[in-house]
Amino acid sequence: MQQTHTSSPARPAALFTTVLAAATLGAVVLAGCSAQADGKAPAAAPPATVTVQVLQPQRQTLQAELVGRATAPVLAEIRPQIGGLIRKRLFTEGAFVKAGQLLYEIDPAPYQAAEASAAATLAKAKATLAAAKLKAERQTELLKIEAVSRQDQEDADAARQQAQAEVAAAEAALQTARINLAYTRITAPISGRIATSAVSPGALVTAGQSTALTTVQQFDPVYVDVTQSSADLLRLQADRKAGRLKAEGAGARVQVFLEDGSRHPRDGTLSFAGVSVDATTGAVTLRAVVPNPDGSLLPGMYVRAVLDQGVRDDALLVPQRSVSRNPQGEASALVVNADGQVEKRTLQVDRAVGNQWLVSGGLAAGDRVITEGLMKVRAGDKVQVEVAKTDASQAKPQAAASAPADRVATR
Repeated sequence: MQQTHTSSPARPAALFTTVLAAATLGAVVLAGCSAQADGKAPAAAPPATVTVQVLQPQRQTLQAELVGRATAPVLAEIRPQIGGLIRKRLFTEGAFVKAGQLLYEIDPAPYQAAEASAAATLAKAKATLAAAKLKAERQTELLKIEAVSRQDQEDADAARQQAQAEVAAAEAALQTARINLAYTRITAPISGRIATSAVSPGALVTAGQSTALTTVQQFDPVYVDVTQSSADLLRLQADRKAGRLKAEGAGARVQVFLEDGSRHPRDGTLSFAGVSVDATTGAVTLRAVVPNPDGSLLPGMYVRAVLDQGVRDDALLVPQRSVSRNPQGEASALVVNADGQVEKRTLQVDRAVGNQWLVSGGLAAGDRVITEGLMKVRAGDKVQVEVAKTDASQAKPQAAASAPADRVATR
């Protein structure tokens, strides 16, 4: 039996590829040997190009973002000062009421009767006083001619004084009856928004009861109470005392942001700082007074407040992307020196201002901080520099909410 051998068409092509690769490799090796034989070293890579920002001091308003709640400056709990049956409720729940507006009416009949009785008692006491005065005057005249004894005259004078005292007591009783009658009309002590009513007509109420009939709250202006750690407060006071931070205006401006992130249309003013530190939280309470004409801030609402802490005239701001931290948390940045060489600087970072860091040490005005190309270089490298263009947002000082650097770094 004859066997037929057929050559594969792929073998010549593979053989040709192998020969070509070997020839190319040999040419490269020969070229390298030739270059070494001629004494020429391989061409060095050109210096990397990085983008830098030249630091310039600028005027910066420093701020702190704190959390707190809105509270009503005045809250009036409406309670009855006499007992009786509620006859009418004369307000709409949730509406705005004015000071002095009638809210409830208690059945006045018993108190009208008490007033009438007190008025009658007073009239009787006045009549008795008039008779006692006449008798005392007659006794005094008769004593002059010794028609009566001195004892009779003294008794008549004592009766007159007793009648005067009874008139005074009757007048006080009448005044009390009138006050109680006036209490049957319960009015709003302040202007504000009224809450729901806890009673309805026909309900029996008592004087000084623990349950309020309703409440009236003043909404404009409204208080915003926030807390700040005592450590931050001490640092702020130290910066102001050293002149690093200047107070701007008589009262610090406060911007208020609602729970949904929207900003309240009216800015408030810091009213006062607490005079003691909470032993449990180590915080101090700050209070701001915020205009609230539209009533959008409701008492008890959670808010974020951005407070102006002061102005720094020589602030140095470095983009956050230019700052790195080692495992110990120390901040550093790469700077290009006058010789075009990269240096690593350890920084003292104060706080975050928007997307930048406020640097208090390690850098100076005029330093060129690398902002782009950080992954291509390291300390000691020679680099080519391109200066970043300063946009309008960086040219003007921004008043952005800020927090201490150590607090931001742990977020």
